[in-house]
Amino acid sequence: MCSPINTINISATNQYFLSVITLLSLTTIGWSDSHRSNLPPVRPKADLVEDWYPSIWGEADQRGAANRLTPQKVLEAVQLIRTGQVYQLGRLYEAGMPVYGTRHFSLRIPRTSGPLGENQLTWHEEIVSGELGQVGTQFDALSHISIGHLCYNGLKQDDIITPEGFTKLGVEQVGPIVTRGVLIDVAAYKQVEQLPDRYEITADDLKGTLDQQKTEIRPGDVVVIHTGWGKHWMVDNDRYAETEPGIGLSAGQYLVGKEIVMVAADNWGIEVVPNPDESLAFPVHQLFLAKHGIYNLENIITADLAKDKVYQFGFIFTPLRLKGATGSPGNPIAIR
Repeated sequence: MCSPINTINISATNQYFLSVITLLSLTTIGWSDSHRSNLPPVRPKADLVEDWYPSIWGEADQRGAANRLTPQKVLEAVQLIRTGQVYQLGRLYEAGMPVYGTRHFSLRIPRTSGPLGENQLTWHEEIVSGELGQVGTQFDALSHISIGHLCYNGLKQDDIITPEGFTKLGVEQVGPIVTRGVLIDVAAYKQVEQLPDRYEITADDLKGTLDQQKTEIRPGDVVVIHTGWGKHWMVDNDRYAETEPGIGLSAGQYLVGKEIVMVAADNWGIEVVPNPDESLAFPVHQLFLAKHGIYNLENIITADLAKDKVYQFGFIFTPLRLKGATGSPGNPIAIR
């Protein structure tokens, strides 16, 4: 007969998980159909809200630029694989990594479970606490960002958000991303190891870099931007998270015109922070996610691709199918 599962009490671990469970339960208190948002009335600037919905893929669309991922783009990516070399672009998920604002990440291993059977089977498992889709290497789903109270395709937040997740625009709508990837090494173009704090990458910077690399962006591509900012990750986290160089609105609009699927970068927010226009907060996020359904992939490793001058490659990333989630962790890869 099998032995009963070991239920050893570890007070510190139990107290930790009790606090997490309490916190999660409190988030649902006071939630009702008529009081889902505490945000004040917002009047965004006209150029950020004018004529941005319905989506070009129709009023019912929930996938945005992922609609550009076709079998032809997969085959295009495969044709770029010549050596079989794989580049891991995802960061380690670990205690102490930089996180935005009050987000957190922790992983705990309870004591050994078991033994079971005469063969004395024991096992281990982990419990993870944190904003799972918005820490470390993170993929932004279309539900992550809004303009006022409106999400992608003009969907109202209050109509699609619940304590258990978004009923529309969740990350499960995206599907696997397999396509051609393009590296834009702006740091090399500017002849620096890393771009300066708060440097705004312009459309001209992107065009100049692409010309220098003799690389082009095609519809359905994933664009990967190397700023050099990733050198501060887990070395000087305060500096990494305080500001960042990144693309501005002109560069964002240029990429929108290229009909891409996603932008990835070695910084924590893709775009320049703070924005040179002090009245704006993360406007490129709104431009990409809310207006055009273009995804973000933040906190990735670009240094290896830049060092080897790998400017085009097969790109693969599969977001976790977290129903109703605003994002996903993961380990994107580039293959050449």
